[in-house]
Amino acid sequence: MPESKLGGVNLNLLFPSIDAGSCSMTPEELAARHPRLHHVTTPGAWTSISKLGLLSTSALLAVFEVEDARRVELTTKRRAAEVRLEHSVHDIAILNDNLPLSERALACCLDGGLLPGDWLRLLNTRVFFWPSIDSLARLLSAKMNRKRSREVLTFDTLGLVRAHAERVEISPINSGSTIRKSARRGADTLTPLLTQSYADWRRKRGGRDHVLEVIVRDGIPDISQYLVGIRTVEPPDFDSFGATPGKPPERFQPDYAC
Repeated sequence: MPESKLGGVNLNLLFPSIDAGSCSMTPEELAARHPRLHHVTTPGAWTSISKLGLLSTSALLAVFEVEDARRVELTTKRRAAEVRLEHSVHDIAILNDNLPLSERALACCLDGGLLPGDWLRLLNTRVFFWPSIDSLARLLSAKMNRKRSREVLTFDTLGLVRAHAERVEISPINSGSTIRKSARRGADTLTPLLTQSYADWRRKRGGRDHVLEVIVRDGIPDISQYLVGIRTVEPPDFDSFGATPGKPPERFQPDYAC
């Protein structure tokens, strides 16, 4: 495998190639624990996503032919607001902001010699899903979302992960947030699905952690195949997700189901 470096860090050492073996977590095991995956974006984004696929920021910038200097800025710096992209053929796409992330806080919680720009670039080569209604509800009820509409795209975990298992990763933290006490993060935070069983993954993390994010590297061009439903959430609709302190959220009901 050719050596790949980012900010002087060998990415092959951080994210080695996958050897599934006989003790890997299967798509069936992940889907049994988390049958639905949720992606949060700006209202109306599905129009573009359904045509191009659910692409990482880096992939989307390439498709929209954004100039190199601007690509570097958008993938290595915190985005304080959503970014609108326009293209003569692909029309419009919106990049999500990085409001929950502080570069100063990020610098204090990175391991393995990573710098904030390194971590941001890694995040921008991936797409992210919330695997539980509880974590989704917390995001929607966060201060930054209380005065703006959000679109929640819900997908079938089993179909999506079966098709893209070799590029699927799991994370025990919100990898794009440094709010409150920032969790440490580094080489072992984004774990390729097929490298170990769920039991081994939890054991290595002291038996405490659960899957908080499901991640796919690069993007999912055939994302429409796995769509279960779409819901536009208007403030303060997050209450309908059952985000009541001390009470598990109720089942999520999309406005539009496939």
